Amino acid sequence: MTRPDVILLDHLYAHPPAAVWRALTDPALHARWWAAGDIQPIVGHRFELDMGKWGKQPCEVIAVEPERLLCYRFATGQLDTTITWRLAPEGAGTRLTLEHAGFDLSSPMGRSALEGMKPGWPKLLVRLGDVLGT
Repeated sequence: MTRPDVILLDHLYAHPPAAVWRALTDPALHARWWAAGDIQPIVGHRFELDMGKWGKQPCEVIAVEPERLLCYRFATGQLDTTITWRLAPEGAGTRLTLEHAGFDLSSPMGRSALEGMKPGWPKLLVRLGDVLGT
């Protein structure tokens, strides 16, 4: 069942989970495919992602299973959404599932963010693959 307030995507990468995990959790790699910030796979870790013209967005890690799951609150105090990354080995590669949930569709900002991020996330997943290939 699809929910209107959730972006749900998956992408298959020809790289093992350890490599995909590094791209999600290493600040230098993360900055190359999405946004600069001191992301760390530690529950309770607070960090900011520099979203350029949208400013620095506060985040907090809420769940970690190394090489399997990373979940954090995104844009706390503004959008108050949750980003969940799930990694599953598939053949010699990794299936990465992204769930960006909790958009408040009753607010103009929530609707606008969803409309902007829905087409943006697939492009970012391709960029993540480009970083994995280097």
